[in-house]
Amino acid sequence: MAKILITVLMLSVCLFGSDAAHGGPTDIIQRTVNFLIFAGIIYYLLAEPLKNYFGGRSAGIASELEKVQERLRESKRLKETAEHKIDDANRFAHELSEATKKECKLLSEKIMAQTEVEIEIAQKHNQALMDLEKRKMVRDVVGEVMGDVMRASDAAMGKDAMTDILKKKVA
Repeated sequence: MAKILITVLMLSVCLFGSDAAHGGPTDIIQRTVNFLIFAGIIYYLLAEPLKNYFGGRSAGIASELEKVQERLRESKRLKETAEHKIDDANRFAHELSEATKKECKLLSEKIMAQTEVEIEIAQKHNQALMDLEKRKMVRDVVGEVMGDVMRASDAAMGKDAMTDILKKKVA
């Protein structure tokens, strides 16, 4: 069919050629028919490749759009996953903070109790050292007084002199 149409169109070009060179009447109809035939041939030759080109281009654009849509959906899914992880991390951080505060309070109370026990032990130890030092001091004073008394008794001192010596040493 196409071959017949091309043959008819080619013959019509020769048949309806212009007579304007011979000075005849105007040939507007023949020129219009020739233009329509030419346009038909161009359409026949170029229509299918143009349809294929634009169809392929629109299919390519559609596939690219689908890829972009898929990436967008994947991005949204990843965003939701990341937000969920952030929520979990915030919840974990809050729980960890609360646990740390409780543990810190327990450790503080434990340290305070240990410190109070150590203070009591230190006070008892200090009191024992003070008692020991008092006894040593009394022993030393008594020893000195007795030494003085013995030396004084050697010099034949009286009771009043001994009392004065004892008062001086005690004071």
